[in-house]
Amino acid sequence: MSESKSNAPRIAIPVPHSGDREDDREYAARALPPYEEAVRGAGGEPVRIELDQTPAQVMKQIERCDAVLLPGSRADVDPQKYSADRHEKTAPADAKRDTVDELLLEDAYKMRKPVLGICYGLQSLNVYRSGTLVQDIESANVDSKINHSAGRAVAKAHTVNIEPGSKLAEIVGASKTLAVNSSHHQSADAVGNGLRVVARSPDDGIVEALEGTAPGHFVLAVQWHPERSVNDGAEVAESARAIFREFVEAARAKHRELKREFDKV
Repeated sequence: MSESKSNAPRIAIPVPHSGDREDDREYAARALPPYEEAVRGAGGEPVRIELDQTPAQVMKQIERCDAVLLPGSRADVDPQKYSADRHEKTAPADAKRDTVDELLLEDAYKMRKPVLGICYGLQSLNVYRSGTLVQDIESANVDSKINHSAGRAVAKAHTVNIEPGSKLAEIVGASKTLAVNSSHHQSADAVGNGLRVVARSPDDGIVEALEGTAPGHFVLAVQWHPERSVNDGAEVAESARAIFREFVEAARAKHRELKREFDKV
């Protein structure tokens, strides 16, 4: 991109997972770069938000960020946050990641900064907006033929049905179905305030994408991993790139708006 780094929209991305164990550190080190590369490829500047910071430090860091990308995680959202008993297959929560996500979302909704949630990021967003989760898809949909936890080695796990007329349909140019990868065992259940379902898995009805309902505020969350697909075959790469392009373009518009506000100070 020819755009200078100083003018590129800054995208806040929390480190996907905290923890002192070696496998936690290895997961975070492996998982984060694809999100950063996808943002750079779309013309944005990723800003890594470390999880071992005080809330004041986090807020200082994101003050000059223009948008928020919530990545996946190996954790699950604490069921207590949506008043549910823990399912036996629910993974331990990551309190540090939860705190940073909430700070990022609080700032994004207050300042109307663009939000993109991916996999765990969709679930985190939905719970933040007072929604609930299906804690284990396989247990809830024992007859489903779709393997939602196919993993990163499977470029196309299944298709999703896109809601016609939605922002997502406009972005990916799909009026009906879209091929996606899949690496999750939880999903949105009751939808949070100010969100609506814009994609579902056709076989079992699992929620695959949400978007915000407030006019002029870009909020999109997908249950698949577009950051993994940007360099795959055209069937999955074109829609993945389009999602990041549209998100970064919304961040660019917010960057211009915030710059005008800061210049007045």
